[in-house]
Amino acid sequence: MFRWIIRLLLNGAALLFISWLFQSIQVTGYGVAVLAAFILGIVNTLIRPILHFFTTPFRWLTLGLFWFVVNAITFALTAYLIEGFEVGPWPDSFITTVLAAALMSLFGWCIEQITSKSE
Repeated sequence: MFRWIIRLLLNGAALLFISWLFQSIQVTGYGVAVLAAFILGIVNTLIRPILHFFTTPFRWLTLGLFWFVVNAITFALTAYLIEGFEVGPWPDSFITTVLAAALMSLFGWCIEQITSKSE
């Protein structure tokens, strides 16, 4: 449980860093960032598998590059659900959202590697 809380707090910090990097992505505070990281985890657990199933032909045709679009959709959906977390106007900020979602996935993977049990 303690590791899960640490991961959540670190993911919130990563989201704040991403909002600092990209001008069109705005997070109003650390509490909003932690809540957004939590909701992003729920969206990735519940919605992403459905999106992956329905976009399988696109992922095959693009040799897996459509994965970035699926990440952007889950990232934007999270921003839609959270007050104080904005990704900018669509479709103008689509590329920024794709990059931010990919960066958030990379940070999440790094956080997972750092906080996982060493056996």
